[in-house]
Amino acid sequence: MYLSAISISEIAIKHDKGKLSFGLHDALNAMDVLKIEALPYTLIHAQRLFGLPLHHKDPFDRQIIGQASAEGVPVVTVDPFFKLYEGVDVLW
Repeated sequence: MYLSAISISEIAIKHDKGKLSFGLHDALNAMDVLKIEALPYTLIHAQRLFGLPLHHKDPFDRQIIGQASAEGVPVVTVDPFFKLYEGVDVLW
């Protein structure tokens, strides 16, 4: 299993805004316990954003969609917009 580096960025921002009660150390500990690897965000992932339909306006989610598409990995989310993108398998 993987956790996108984008998700760590989003956790940091939400934590600093007071929207999350857990922070970096909690996230890293959970990743360690659950044996989840970090998936770095690369130029190839960013290139997938060009021409990506605007079904979703959240920039973090769009980056995750591009990353999942490039890597061929599924995304675990309840967000219904993810299912609108071809080439992205959504679990949940």
